Amino acid sequence: MATLKDVAAKSGVTVTTVSRVLNNRGYISEETREKVYAAMKELNYQPNEIARSLSKQKSNSIGIIVPHIEHPYFAKLIGCLEREAAKRDYKIMLCNSHAKFEKEIDYLEMFQSHRVAGIILCSSSVDIGKFISLNIPVVSIERPVDVGTTSVECDNYLGGVLAAEHLIACGCKNLVHISGIENEAMPADARCQGFVKVCEERQISHWEVECKEDNYLYMEYHALIEQILTKNPEVDGIFASSDLIAAQVIQVASKMNRLVPKDLRIVGFDDVNIASLACPAITTIHQPIKEMAKEAIECLIKCVDDTMVPSRIQLPVSLVKRETT
Repeated sequence: MATLKDVAAKSGVTVTTVSRVLNNRGYISEETREKVYAAMKELNYQPNEIARSLSKQKSNSIGIIVPHIEHPYFAKLIGCLEREAAKRDYKIMLCNSHAKFEKEIDYLEMFQSHRVAGIILCSSSVDIGKFISLNIPVVSIERPVDVGTTSVECDNYLGGVLAAEHLIACGCKNLVHISGIENEAMPADARCQGFVKVCEERQISHWEVECKEDNYLYMEYHALIEQILTKNPEVDGIFASSDLIAAQVIQVASKMNRLVPKDLRIVGFDDVNIASLACPAITTIHQPIKEMAKEAIECLIKCVDDTMVPSRIQLPVSLVKRETT
């Protein structure tokens, strides 16, 4: 098995220079960097990440906890986080907690034992502040600002305002908002607040329906949506808190012979792939997921370098008009 000394001899540089290349420390010419990488490839040299993390007291890994790896929003977010981390020579350790307290604690302990450079927390099940060592920076995305160094969110309130205003402008008189999980406070709850404010100001009839935890975990909303439309046949506009829910509204409406957008207009939230792939394509609130991922990774790396970061970052949303309105 090749060693650091073998790589140095092969590339014609010192062991110190090879180490600096591996750790991306100090100035290294592109020519030298290419020589070292070429020697590593020829010798099939694999850096010992554990040894490197022990020597630096941290690794070049970022721990990420999400509550739902299959959900279209988190799938897109994970992809964006991985790409942004890779641009900065960081790797990710991805953990799916299923919103379970015990799993989150196990993963946090694993991150600590692996000396991750930092943690990105997308799960919302518990307040885990007291379980995290203060010398590990934590950036949260779309979760309550109760733990961590900084929080990255979109302007959820504005999203609710834009959705309600658009449905009303389309002629809707009886609106429903299918919102977040009952008894679980999240930044996304502000979508409902913005929606309600506009409806009240315009004196538009409106209902707000909270989802059960099982709806979210199993991504299954058909029965809930059918119940809403059966009990409230006058509903002519729905603001769904995710594109996933909006897509299922289209399916239920079709089953009940409600034409979209003639009989029922729909606005989703997130602007993930399902919004443009659905038939009809879903009008939605665009959440800047790519930009949020970039901000989260940049903040985390700044924390690692002991650079001050804001405690909260909020990015704007926008309305994307498609066929459901």
